[in-house]
Amino acid sequence: MTSDATVRRQTLFWLAATALVLLAGIGLRYPWPADEPRFAQIAREMVEGGQWLFPTRGGEYYPDKPPVFIWFSALCYGLLGDLKLSFLLPSALASIGTLWLVHDLGRRLWNAPTALFAVLVLVFTPQFLLQGKAAQMDALVTFWITLGCYGLLRHFLTGPHWRWYFLSWVAMGLGIMTKGVGFLPLLMLLPLALWSHAPPCAAPRLPPEGTAPAARQSRFRGACWSWRLLLGLPVMLAVIALWLGPMLWQVHSVGTDTMVVYRNDLLFRQTGERFVNAWHHVKPWHYFFSQAIPTVWFPLPLLMLVFWRPLAGLLREDPKLRVLLAWVGLVLLFFSLSSGKREVYILPALPMLSLVVAVLWGRVRERALALKIGTVLQGLLMALAVLLAGLGLALLLAPHRLPARLQDYGELLGAAAYPLIGLGLAWLALLLWLRRADLFVRLAASSLAVWLFVSLLVWPLVDPYRTPQRLMQQVEQRLPANAELGLLYFKEQFLLFAERPLTHFSYLAPLAEQEKNAWIWMREAPQRHLLVPTDAELGCFDVTRAVSLGEAHRREWVLLGPDTLASACGSPRKAQRFVYRPVTRGVLP
Repeated sequence: MTSDATVRRQTLFWLAATALVLLAGIGLRYPWPADEPRFAQIAREMVEGGQWLFPTRGGEYYPDKPPVFIWFSALCYGLLGDLKLSFLLPSALASIGTLWLVHDLGRRLWNAPTALFAVLVLVFTPQFLLQGKAAQMDALVTFWITLGCYGLLRHFLTGPHWRWYFLSWVAMGLGIMTKGVGFLPLLMLLPLALWSHAPPCAAPRLPPEGTAPAARQSRFRGACWSWRLLLGLPVMLAVIALWLGPMLWQVHSVGTDTMVVYRNDLLFRQTGERFVNAWHHVKPWHYFFSQAIPTVWFPLPLLMLVFWRPLAGLLREDPKLRVLLAWVGLVLLFFSLSSGKREVYILPALPMLSLVVAVLWGRVRERALALKIGTVLQGLLMALAVLLAGLGLALLLAPHRLPARLQDYGELLGAAAYPLIGLGLAWLALLLWLRRADLFVRLAASSLAVWLFVSLLVWPLVDPYRTPQRLMQQVEQRLPANAELGLLYFKEQFLLFAERPLTHFSYLAPLAEQEKNAWIWMREAPQRHLLVPTDAELGCFDVTRAVSLGEAHRREWVLLGPDTLASACGSPRKAQRFVYRPVTRGVLP
């Protein structure tokens, strides 16, 4: 039997190792499409322009998401002064915080080995580290939702702890200001109302001996379930009001059309309308169960299906597990109700599920079936390691046999050959060394090893192919110093690498409207040029006179000069143009 001191040392090791891997690679790459450049650029403009209430993208209001994630990104950028160093920090720090919360819950609700297993589950489940090492808001909203659940569980299952209860509402407010769904911990109140009858919740105020059992149970519930619960909602609303109040007041007092559109889009179209009538990522109702969970949460579904009988027994014995698993089910049901679905939506449910799997693994890990599953997964991991090494050898010895589509990246693939061989051999050696270790340890060690390799070796190799850095350098070489540059049908990453003011014609407008406004802008001055992709179907410009700049992000880009202007072009429905003037603060090399 492993001693508690040994388990604590092991847990500390895994927490520290995971934190190091989450932070590894920061500063070795720029933001990558699709979402990272957008949030990085908005944070950059927030710091450089000082406008924190109304985030802008290229000078145009960005109404798609609330501002908390961008505030954190801007804070990191403002402190470090280098976007390449700062843009990954919020997600990494949020994931470290989520790990600690899950560990502490496992220790308090069960025991130290359960806490360790829960940490390992998060480490080896693909989605957790994938989002922890990406500059998207999902890792941060997952932290707020986990903190909200943590506060409720501390109050109802180990309490009463009113400070933690009210802190959970603060976390929900911050979660709503991050991605709108921060209220999800509220769904936990339903299973808590059904199953939080344990005496520890009311231990400080036990009624005297001899009191009728019904009265004692009522007192147990009364310590946690009282009228003070209703004060949580005003706490959450007060937190949201710290942002929403000043923003609405400024819209009311200034009242420009763009501000009103920003308010309505953010508060209505991007929340309720997007949930009820999604216009992106439309998937069938069963998408999360049939496609997302089997991949991004592997092997958790396998373990829960194979050991469904022990899991059912644990659920009968332990109301705490029923609370957590019921909440996970409610979250999955909530997201399944919307026609718009993405894998990242279900990430907030993973931390609570990791605790359920941890308790289950503690019950079944010594069984013969668990050992067989360990052997199968060990073989799968070793096969992947051999495959990686073999792929590296193929890149080194027979690159001409690669598919034609991959040969376009010959320089990149050639540079990746030796690292792939090294990773495959190192991974194989690691698995052989840990062959007698617990399955969760082998899975977690494999996950950390792969992500360390990706962060330190793959990121720097791939970075030039995932950014328009070279393309923007060509633009600077071709354009005179006094020339002005406009953008059509562009992405935010072009703003990140701009070395001169850029004009665009509303990122949100249809291409035909952008083109008409760009045509008017081009005619106003002789030294104006447009950067456009060749897949943009244009009618106001002679694209046969365009100057090719090469490819970026799988699209060919060209420069349109004054000689490409058509003699006439229709009038836009609304005159729009936005100018972004970059302030170089470490974004460019």
